[in-house]
Amino acid sequence: MTYLLPVLAVLLSFVFVFLLKPQKRDTFKLLLAFSGAFLLALTIFELLPEVYINTNPKTIGIFVMLGILLQIFLEFFSKGAEHGHVHLDSEKSGFPWLLFGSLCIHSLLEGLPIEKYHTMLYGILVHKIPIAIILSIFLLNSKIKQGHAILFIVLFSLMTPAGTYLAAHLAFFDTYYAPITALIIGVFLHISTVILFESSEGHSFNLRKLLVIVLGIVIAYFL
Repeated sequence: MTYLLPVLAVLLSFVFVFLLKPQKRDTFKLLLAFSGAFLLALTIFELLPEVYINTNPKTIGIFVMLGILLQIFLEFFSKGAEHGHVHLDSEKSGFPWLLFGSLCIHSLLEGLPIEKYHTMLYGILVHKIPIAIILSIFLLNSKIKQGHAILFIVLFSLMTPAGTYLAAHLAFFDTYYAPITALIIGVFLHISTVILFESSEGHSFNLRKLLVIVLGIVIAYFL
């Protein structure tokens, strides 16, 4: 199930968009807010305390910052698709290689901590579903050939399990577990906080979003 669930989350999200044809990203703002809070809380509760054990704190801090910078770099090419934005030209019919490559790298990194921290699987799933839905809306409403859109989604869905598989079978990831995990923490911190900041809609008070965010934190705590 560790390998299958991330694939199903993406593919079923694509099928949902294909069949029901939702058009607006705003429909999924509450789900995005929940996913941001849930992923942030799991990162703090599960990953962050572990990497500081028997490791130089400043070294860990450097890799966390590198993870944040890496995600910022990836977003130059994905245009923010990892947190619910796709700012590419929907009139172009060519395969979006830069978007595909950056999302695949991001998804591969997401899969690495799942091998040791199985509760992170739930955080990744909750994060992936709204992103996959929004990405699918863009792909199906663009001029990209439908076959290419399906290929994009299928390959994208395989990246997180691929990361989990590599972490489980390559000694490199076990040897450098702490810095690699710190790097991924940086990626998660950036993604989750951007989602939460963007869900605030001009910093106006929204009780439903606040309750959803609190719910995400509480559920993550008790996992």
